[in-house]
Amino acid sequence: MEKVKLLLDVNEKPKLAKWIVLSIQHVFAMFGATILVPILVNAAAGETVLTIPVALVTSGIGTLIYLLCTKGKSPVYLGSSFAFIAPLAAAFLKGGISGAMTGVMAIGLIYIIFAVIVKFIGKNWIDKLLPPIVIGPMIMIIGLGLAPNAVSQIGIVANAQVEWKGVIVALITFLTTAIVMVKGKGFIKIIPFLIGTLVGYISAICFGLVDFTPVLEASFFSIPSFMIPFASYTPSFSALLTIAPIALVTMCEHIGDHTALSTIIGKDLLKEPGLEKTLLGDGIATFVAGILGGPANTTYGENTSVVGMTKIASVWVIGLAAIFAIVLGFLGKFTALVSTIPNAVLGGVSLLLYGFISINGLKVLIQNQIDFGKSKNVIVASTMLVLGLGGAAISIISGDLSITISGMSLSAILGIILNLCLPEEKEEINTENKEDENEKVKETV
Repeated sequence: MEKVKLLLDVNEKPKLAKWIVLSIQHVFAMFGATILVPILVNAAAGETVLTIPVALVTSGIGTLIYLLCTKGKSPVYLGSSFAFIAPLAAAFLKGGISGAMTGVMAIGLIYIIFAVIVKFIGKNWIDKLLPPIVIGPMIMIIGLGLAPNAVSQIGIVANAQVEWKGVIVALITFLTTAIVMVKGKGFIKIIPFLIGTLVGYISAICFGLVDFTPVLEASFFSIPSFMIPFASYTPSFSALLTIAPIALVTMCEHIGDHTALSTIIGKDLLKEPGLEKTLLGDGIATFVAGILGGPANTTYGENTSVVGMTKIASVWVIGLAAIFAIVLGFLGKFTALVSTIPNAVLGGVSLLLYGFISINGLKVLIQNQIDFGKSKNVIVASTMLVLGLGGAAISIISGDLSITISGMSLSAILGIILNLCLPEEKEEINTENKEDENEKVKETV
């Protein structure tokens, strides 16, 4: 791939007007995904686990932390991770807010530990621990496991009365998102979920499905509802294994996004500033998010696409976008408006979003040319998919201590173990075909 010549170096600050415009583009690129995570986690849990203001603030703070850890050498934006929607909801149902937030902090610590290991022994071991045959099914499980939530939000579940207004709004949202993904050009193509949500929201207003009471009651400026450990709750490790193993998925996503951005800017970010520094920045950012009551952070491919589109990779632009995100989190009227998005709109977007996540897992398998003619690959992938989607769970109870490993966490752990322990198959040589090939070679000579 031909490298794009950037108009600016990563450390160069553009002129004020251009600086602001570019930063706003990055805010729009991250906004749809970042606000959807708390909304969808709450929908999956049936209660309030995360809030939009805290998600925005922790996204901005996390990005600034990342820029500091990488010494301003990597123009990456961090936002809320979709990979943790189901695990966060499951952790909340098992251990309450203390279980969920302790899990997020643990994810950050796992990143930091991996960063230290990479610093001393390199990163080749990551490929052996997490090859494509393990990562692909893990990503597929994340998307497919959330599929029932999307169907429920649309309102087309079995034995339930169909609300046709909601179904029509969901269909409008779905079609808008799909059309933008297929036909959109330039910056528009980067933000299909945001555009789909906006169009769906307007149609929901027309059908009378939006209640603006929260907006009228909200103040213009408000302090987000941060959840601080020991002040708001006592940390609990009861749900740790429900959420922590998913860090392995986002770690691979982290490496993939940095590799993609490296290709765009013509600079290997995994060497300079180095994977250990990027992982450290991501880890500290996620740990701080957990301390404040926010979701786990991850690198955003949408913002990488903005860099490729604008041909401007500047940490000044990313930093200002992070500040804008923090400011948005304190605008009470704005965040209240976002909270009024009806389930039908979310269902329409999620129908594509969850499928999109699943297909990314399939793409990992295809792009790495995984051979399912080999029994080992079939065993690893099929075991992971069945356990991850079948609701499997293992509980370990010892006195007052109770640990449960379930769903995608269980499938991830067993997938890694199976891949490491199962022997490689010996390739059988077909003697008849070999003899035929030798005869053809002789005839040709």
